[in-house]
Amino acid sequence: MLARSSLPIYIGLVPESSSQVARTYSATLLGVNAIEVEIESHDGGGNPKMAIVGLPDASVKESRERVTAAIASCGFAMNDGFTTVNLAPADLKKEGPGFDLPIAISLIAHRAKIPISILAETAMIGELALNGELRPVRGLLAVALEARAKGRKRLLAPKRASIEASVVAGIDIIGVHHLREVVEYLKGDIEITPEPCRATEFFTAAAHYDIDFADVKGQGDAKHAIEVAVAGGHNILMVGPPGTGKSMIAKRVGTIMPSMTEEEAIETTKIHSAGGLLSESQAFVATRPFRSPHHTISDAGLLGGGTNPGPGEVSLAHNGVLFLDELPEFRRSTLEVMRQPLEDGKVTISRAAGTVTFPAQFMLVAAMNPCQCGYYGDLKRACRCSSPMVQKYRQKISGPLLDRIDLHVDVPLVDHKALMNSVSGESSATIRARVEAARMLQTERFKSHQGVHTNSDMTPRLIKKHCELDAEGSRFLEHQMSEMNFSARAHDRILKVARTLADLKGLEKIDADSVLEAVNYRTLDRNMWA
Repeated sequence: MLARSSLPIYIGLVPESSSQVARTYSATLLGVNAIEVEIESHDGGGNPKMAIVGLPDASVKESRERVTAAIASCGFAMNDGFTTVNLAPADLKKEGPGFDLPIAISLIAHRAKIPISILAETAMIGELALNGELRPVRGLLAVALEARAKGRKRLLAPKRASIEASVVAGIDIIGVHHLREVVEYLKGDIEITPEPCRATEFFTAAAHYDIDFADVKGQGDAKHAIEVAVAGGHNILMVGPPGTGKSMIAKRVGTIMPSMTEEEAIETTKIHSAGGLLSESQAFVATRPFRSPHHTISDAGLLGGGTNPGPGEVSLAHNGVLFLDELPEFRRSTLEVMRQPLEDGKVTISRAAGTVTFPAQFMLVAAMNPCQCGYYGDLKRACRCSSPMVQKYRQKISGPLLDRIDLHVDVPLVDHKALMNSVSGESSATIRARVEAARMLQTERFKSHQGVHTNSDMTPRLIKKHCELDAEGSRFLEHQMSEMNFSARAHDRILKVARTLADLKGLEKIDADSVLEAVNYRTLDRNMWA
């Protein structure tokens, strides 16, 4: 008897509930990329209440209050019963307030008579204020790229941030100010002109530096070592007392690196967008990024992390420079986690929800004092450190990490006369021209080897093929390996740097002078620290 009375009630709800499902499309960030999310809302009966399901985080759950207030402020009607909002796929963690807009549209789509065909062609994202205004969210560029990949014709985004996504061609970026404006646009009551594609415009306008290597007085050896490092994509460590210009030189490394391509600029911008670092005044990254984290940074801050992992400093420096000043002051465990990105050019972070990989192809530029007080070996200032103190300070940097830094260069104090000299040094443009010539040789050399772009990327097999020494150079390297007790990794690094030095000279074979100079750049290997 009970079963027969409940059966008609169940059947009677099916057609009503199925007609009350509305779908919109948005995306959530997974690392620096976006994954499309389908938002479904179902209007049911019973007590007024809203439930959001599909692994939402706290900010997504709070959308209930923001969306309800925004809809009421705009004068739209909602279901007065139980409403279920589903974010699919259900096994993917959703985070951020960007789901406010698509949730709101899904809730009012039927009553506002928004065509289903328009919703199927449209992706949308944006945080709602309580009065219905739209606020920017991070990761908009990645969302635009994902919407285009999924075949959506347009992306509705907050007007204040829509310029960020306007570098993506092949999809209309519609900047909107208010929830009411979104509804009117989707119904066809108003027209909004899409943002023009500005990739070339932004790239041209932003691709310049306000600093130049001509500003650096003296330090000819250090500047030459930097040129070698950039030409071959090598990592470098500068050692010298305070005030010698190590930071000044490091900040100018990007100015002599080859100019970024539009593809590299968009990739870099996407990472910075996912990290929430873009603004209305800087919506595009067209120059090599320069990141200089403080030595108190955590492992997660350097590599990336969090419940839903975001990019760390090594990824924010992708296609640019990561500068670690006062290298021994960083926690040893923090420095050791850099070994993977230095070798692989990427960072892999595993969490319970899954694994995320971030790009991390950067040039490492590090600086340190020769001792804790900074004046060990200085001819004019007395060092206050004992020999054990100097050794303890230097041994904060592990041998395996030091092996991965190709060049170690001394940066001594600059003579007063050099500082007062009014003659400018070589400009960044002049140095960059030599760097680009050496890079062109490497591009031609490795054109058939995927993933290898510079000499620093060479595998042992490529080293054997392309690092042919002349007779004198071969004898000298063999002697140095025996005398200095270099590791096998250091041996390969020496050959890579020697190959770069020969490229800068335009030589096919590596000469003895190039080997000698490359060996001199290994003076801080582990056996030298005692």
